[in-house]
Amino acid sequence: MYSDLEGRVAIVTGAARGIGRAEARRLAQEGVRVAVADLNRDEAEETAREIAKAGGTAEAYGVDVTDGDAVQALMKDVASRWGSLEILVNNAGLTRDNLLFKMGEDDWDLVIGTHLKGSFLCARAAQRYMVEKKWGRIINTSSTSALGNRGQANYSAAKAGLQGFTKTLAIELGPFHVNVNAVAPGFIDTEMTRATALRMGLDPEQFKTAAASEIPLRRVGVPEDIANLVAFLCSDQASFISGQVIYVRGGPNE
Repeated sequence: MYSDLEGRVAIVTGAARGIGRAEARRLAQEGVRVAVADLNRDEAEETAREIAKAGGTAEAYGVDVTDGDAVQALMKDVASRWGSLEILVNNAGLTRDNLLFKMGEDDWDLVIGTHLKGSFLCARAAQRYMVEKKWGRIINTSSTSALGNRGQANYSAAKAGLQGFTKTLAIELGPFHVNVNAVAPGFIDTEMTRATALRMGLDPEQFKTAAASEIPLRRVGVPEDIANLVAFLCSDQASFISGQVIYVRGGPNE
C-alpha cells in the first residue's frame, strides 16, 4: 500500500471497463478519490458503485475526451468537488483495425482523435491544477502496438505519438514537480481483445492461448497488471521516475 496516496484526487478516463476500470479500482484502494470518466456514463456509474461498495470514494462522469469544453468542465467539477486534481490517467481509447488500403478516413480520425487529441485535451486542462499545487502525476496509456502491428496503422501511430507526447510533457512539467510517464501494455485479457478475436473469426480463449505461447512468462496480462504499475507510478516511491515508457508485456521488447 502507498500511504502517501491517501486523499489524493484522480481522474481516470476510459474507466468504465477493462484496464481503466482496474486502474480506478486500484487507486481507490489506496485511498484516492477517483473520478470515473467514460463516454458510456452508465458503465462508468457501475465502476463507481463497485468502488463505493468496496469502501472507496468515486464519482462517475459521462465525457467525450475529444470535446474540449466537456473536458474543461470535467476538470473544473472534480477540482471543485474534492478541492484538488493531482492525478490524471489517460486511458480512453478504441480500435478501428484494418489494413491500410481498406482503412477509411473516419477510422483514422476517430482513433487518432480519441487517443492523441483526447490525451492532449485532458492533460492540458489538468496540468494547471497540478502546476498550481506543485505536485502531479500524468500517466498516458501507450501500447506495444506503438512498435508496429499489422492492421493497426491508426492505433500504432496514436500509441507511438503518445510516447513522444509523454516525454515532452515530462520536460515541460518537470520543474513544477509533475511526473509524466506512459505504460505500454502488451496482450491484456479485456473486452477489447476478446472483441478483436471475434472480429477475426477466432475463439477468444484460443486467441488468448496462442498469444500466451509467444510470451516468455507464458501467460497473457490482466488489467490488474497495468493498474498495479499505475498505482506505483502515482506514489512518492516513483518520485524520480518521469518521461519513461514502461512496457508491460511479460518479457523483453522485440
